[in-house]
Amino acid sequence: MTQPEQSPGPLPVRVPLVTQPVGLLGSLQMARRNVLSIIPKIATTQPIVSGKTGKRWHMVIDPSAIREILLDRLEDYPKSDVTKNLLRPAIGESLFIAEGAHWRWQRRAAAPVFSQRNVRNLAPVMSHAATRAADRIAAAGPRAVNMLDEMVTTTFDVIGDVTFSGDGTFDRDKVHVAIDDYIAEAGKISLFDILGFPDWLPRPGRMMSGQALKQMKAMADSAIEARVARGHEGTPDLLDLLLEGVDPKTKRKMNTAELRDNLLTFIVAGHETTALTLAWSMYLMGFDQGIQDRARAEVQSVLQGRACSGEDVDQLPLIRMIVDEALRLYPAAGIISRTAQKHDTLCDREIRPGDTVMIPIYALGRNELLWDAPDAFRPERFADRKAIDRYAYLPFGDGPRICIGASFALQEAVIVLATLLGRFKFTPVPGKDPEPVMILTLRPEGGVWMTAEPLD
Repeated sequence: MTQPEQSPGPLPVRVPLVTQPVGLLGSLQMARRNVLSIIPKIATTQPIVSGKTGKRWHMVIDPSAIREILLDRLEDYPKSDVTKNLLRPAIGESLFIAEGAHWRWQRRAAAPVFSQRNVRNLAPVMSHAATRAADRIAAAGPRAVNMLDEMVTTTFDVIGDVTFSGDGTFDRDKVHVAIDDYIAEAGKISLFDILGFPDWLPRPGRMMSGQALKQMKAMADSAIEARVARGHEGTPDLLDLLLEGVDPKTKRKMNTAELRDNLLTFIVAGHETTALTLAWSMYLMGFDQGIQDRARAEVQSVLQGRACSGEDVDQLPLIRMIVDEALRLYPAAGIISRTAQKHDTLCDREIRPGDTVMIPIYALGRNELLWDAPDAFRPERFADRKAIDRYAYLPFGDGPRICIGASFALQEAVIVLATLLGRFKFTPVPGKDPEPVMILTLRPEGGVWMTAEPLD
């Protein structure tokens, strides 16, 4: 006799996925409000879902097929024109967008920048920024704090310090405003993008934010040229390491424009995505007080009142599992998109040249074929990482184009979360649950509002 299935209890907030076919204009309206809302609900129970919205598309959720897209046949599935059209005005032909030989030499030149040694050397910067965040929260007193804003401030402090350390020529506030404006306006999908129109046709939102982007790029160019002229002392920052970077195969080094585009890529990705991961982690800490208590006990046992160092990161497995689970439930990049170059077959489905092939990372992390109770918050599912199919969990992508800064982001998230849990008990504000909304990244719309009770 089978036992009745246990109720999973209350579940964290999630996106209501579409259950009925939606036409082109309906899809456009939904995508401009929340890209994830166009994912069919059946993508959480099937290996592949296909359709046509202006052009043919396929959402692939099967790990073996995803491996073919991201690893085995990488050249046959370059990044989609939609992705490139959205991001090229801000970050040019940097690592995130470039293809083929141009991408390969940049990757080889930049890879040593994010070596384990260099990332560990940056841990004190992350720890100091986390401490400043904790001090700000303490100074706010008993009132509620929007942890999304706090995490954005904290991670921008980190990326500013490790990119242009001690450099007064780079106006961080102006860069921050320009990036936020571009994401808010230019990140909204255009009908031209969905229909596959060429990049030279203007998109109104991207034209509006163009002037701020020009100013940001000019400021970055000036800062790079000033650093080259005077050099830098002390622990090398990201700019120093990139200036020293050379492709070991071609001996090519980045020029000022290439350095600038990659630095802006690291600034955008290095603070926005980590801030969102931390904000969602804080939401989940408020959602499950029992796991928050266990995580705090781990922090107190390891740190014993001192600041979190790079060496401590490996001694905080539950903190890391919480971050991993937050990334499964709320991946910063909720969908990644590719354009098929050749005829192919994925999951017994015909793929034609020009088809859009999407990997809905949000649905992948909640697919019932791959995860037990996929909508539930269970960090312990990451206790045995070998039991998880590598291509079932892809918060940073995979294959040769896996996110170059993944280790940087994970280390920062663990240090900041551990620092905050070691100083406060966090309680959510009733009636203020965030709404998961994706434009370019999956953000907790409305903020993550919590009260922070200082610990003895």
